[in-house]
Amino acid sequence: MASRVSSRLLILALAGWNGLCTLGRRRPPADPARILVAHHLLLGDTLMLTPLLAKLRRQYPLAEIVMTTPKAIAPLYHHRPYGVKAMPFDPRDPESLRNLRSRRGFDLAIVPGDNRYSWLALALGSKWSVAFAGDRPAYKSWPVDKLVPYPAAPAAWGDMVAELIDGPPAPPFAPADWREPECEPFDPPRKPYCVLHVGASSALKLWDNGKWMALAEHLRAKGYQVVWSGGRGEEQTVAGIDPHRRYPSYAGKLDLAQLWRLVRHAALLVCPDTGVAHLGRIVDTPTVTLFGPGSAVICGAGRFWRASPFRAVTVEDFPCRDQRVLFKREIAWVRRCGRSLRECPAPACMQAIDLQAVKAGIAQVLPPAGTALSATDFQ
Repeated sequence: MASRVSSRLLILALAGWNGLCTLGRRRPPADPARILVAHHLLLGDTLMLTPLLAKLRRQYPLAEIVMTTPKAIAPLYHHRPYGVKAMPFDPRDPESLRNLRSRRGFDLAIVPGDNRYSWLALALGSKWSVAFAGDRPAYKSWPVDKLVPYPAAPAAWGDMVAELIDGPPAPPFAPADWREPECEPFDPPRKPYCVLHVGASSALKLWDNGKWMALAEHLRAKGYQVVWSGGRGEEQTVAGIDPHRRYPSYAGKLDLAQLWRLVRHAALLVCPDTGVAHLGRIVDTPTVTLFGPGSAVICGAGRFWRASPFRAVTVEDFPCRDQRVLFKREIAWVRRCGRSLRECPAPACMQAIDLQAVKAGIAQVLPPAGTALSATDFQ
């Protein structure tokens, strides 16, 4: 707690000083040489910034682009996709702030999520900053020079953040644009295999244990090795699904770079609406994502990943998917649910997802012939 407070106080002090030094002289840059993308987002939201990074590189091919990321995510950017330098940042770690200060002095800062990081951008000497309007409380947006409204029509969040800068959208994602990061060796499954990533950031995104097991049995019958996956602390989720350990589990055993490799070489990934679903699109693995409380529009493929072998499975217009808030902004077209377990003790929206619907989604993303599994196997 003391480290977090000291970091925040330092950020406020530096932001105040830089704000005074540039008072009356802040202008939008015509051709920024140094660009900062400032955030501290979770894995999925960070990966959904890729359309923004691609567009920045297209618009400013010679610019230095630096992006703050949580420490665990930074290794995925080791080979600098789109020429972006990822700088690990943790608000609780003063050392990470000191490292960022060594790179201070930016012509343009983009704040795609929580506007509190506009203060970090100002503290790092940004001369102009852009963020979405409507964040609450209002003081988080005080350092922002240009506030952009969210679009009036439904869109994927990745496409939305790309609109924070002017210009045509970047070309669709190409897997060759993002090289696989190095990772520590681990024992991979035998090929061909399918990854069933059963964990999620919220218990309200967990699918029914029996349906997961039935899906695993079905894939095994079609000639695939099935492996479970989950993050640290989600080993018990796997144990609840497969108490007799019929299938190998990687839950809690892999870091993100190793998980990248596991998913990259899989024939199929099935998972709830969580960060790993977006990793599946980055590595171009056929991915089926189960959307319960989340929005299949906001977290879907959108324009940028339109060529990705991805399918969203959801129950459209589920009655209690009725909240209109995204990053604390009220948006008329948004339909999602951010309720807690106290408010919603059982995830009815996830329980409503039918096993046959998931099989149909799998049939749409896997090649229909020449593999152990064909589209007709799922009809």
